[in-house]
Amino acid sequence: MTAEVGQRGRSAHDTLFSRFAALVMAWASAIAAAPGAAVAVGPVVNDVTGLNPITVEETVTPQSVADVVRAVRAHFGPVCIGGARHSQGGQIATDHCLFLDMRSMNRVLAFDPKQRRIRVEAGITWRKIQETIDHDDLALKVMQTYANFTVGGSLSVNAHGRYVGQGALVDSIAAIDIILADGSVMTASRVENRDIFDAAIGGYGGIGVIVTATLDLVPDTRIERVVRRLSVTGYKDYFFAHVRAVPQAVLHNADLYPPRYHDISSVTWFVTDRSVTVPERLAPLQRSSARDRFLMSWLSDGPFGKEIREYVYEPAQYARSAVEWRNYEASYDAAMLEPASHEHETYALEEYFVPVAHFDGFVARMRRVLTNSHANVLNVSVRHALPDRETLLAWAPEEMFCFVIYFKQGTQPSEREAVRHWTAELIDAVLTEGGTWYLPYQIVATPEQFLRAYPAAPRFFALKGRLDPACKFRNRLWEHYDPAPQCRAANVRPGQP
Repeated sequence: MTAEVGQRGRSAHDTLFSRFAALVMAWASAIAAAPGAAVAVGPVVNDVTGLNPITVEETVTPQSVADVVRAVRAHFGPVCIGGARHSQGGQIATDHCLFLDMRSMNRVLAFDPKQRRIRVEAGITWRKIQETIDHDDLALKVMQTYANFTVGGSLSVNAHGRYVGQGALVDSIAAIDIILADGSVMTASRVENRDIFDAAIGGYGGIGVIVTATLDLVPDTRIERVVRRLSVTGYKDYFFAHVRAVPQAVLHNADLYPPRYHDISSVTWFVTDRSVTVPERLAPLQRSSARDRFLMSWLSDGPFGKEIREYVYEPAQYARSAVEWRNYEASYDAAMLEPASHEHETYALEEYFVPVAHFDGFVARMRRVLTNSHANVLNVSVRHALPDRETLLAWAPEEMFCFVIYFKQGTQPSEREAVRHWTAELIDAVLTEGGTWYLPYQIVATPEQFLRAYPAAPRFFALKGRLDPACKFRNRLWEHYDPAPQCRAANVRPGQP
């Protein structure tokens, strides 16, 4: 970003003075900062969509737990936490907060291959863990589809992936260390400080700063891809008969094709003894290439782009047999999906969860909303999750189908308002079907709707009020939904898609 320059005759002087003042402020802040913590003054943080720039008071990049403790104790205003910044509605920050960029806390602290357990700092990415455990033929039990998210961020949203017979990430977490508002370091697990464990996982940074996590691991295996094209009306029965009931099924998603949303491709990876067709054990690290960006743009806006993807491109991709290591299929880089610029348009996600018995009802409602609104949807990925009986903000209180909507949108106010409108309609639709929506995306629902979807939220807010009475840990999500006056005293705003 470039600063506005003053009157023409004074621009050179003002620019030099501003630069000098900024250097002085940065130097003073660095002197005052805790040892080992890098500090920047007045930066703007944003998420991966580029739609939510937030001016923060300062950014601290802690290198250790002690750095986080010092920063939390020394700051009397709001404290916010960021990792890979893939939450997409302001959940990472609020105006004029102390922003903790956790990505430098990325070490493996302990690894026991025999016990299939690893303890890591919260800023580490899933990919870096894979690089450590793959040598011992181990894999992560649950993680997102892409591997360049941080562990702390994933725990804070209680993420999930494509795993068959699994639920949210909490199922694979043995313990966490968390720093509370008073600067104390607390270990939380199912046997110690259980209330904090249940609130912090899926708590979007509202309880404290997760600084370490102990994760359960599973054996790495060779897996073979099986693809079936179906009518969406036949998908649910197929899934329960040929995926859910098969012990060898490891990963599964189904692609529901826009713009008609009538056909679906089921993609399942089963354990196999066959030789791998991909010799690499981890997928290559890569950024979005010009070819990838062109293909994404064409599939979203080009002539017959969506039809060519459905009837030509993907059938050709799926025609070849594929046998891979589990770690390879779980190690893709989300950067390959990113556009060259977010100035005029961007890609975003939303996600809705419905009880399995309501699959057909929600598909019909979703189809109507997305078609009538002319939403530029590239894909709807259908997954499955077992119930989460632990976390206070559980998005899957019962067995659920998950609908991950990947779409393209413009960045102008009218285009953002259009997304906001159809998002509100989808929230109404999922509530009608007894479901929920995922909170790391655009903040559109009313507080009343939030309580309908997350009925244990009052228990979460009560615990937060006890542990963090000044509401030090907050962000735009909690400013919108937390009823405590000290949390809502800032500029309470609905999210802006």
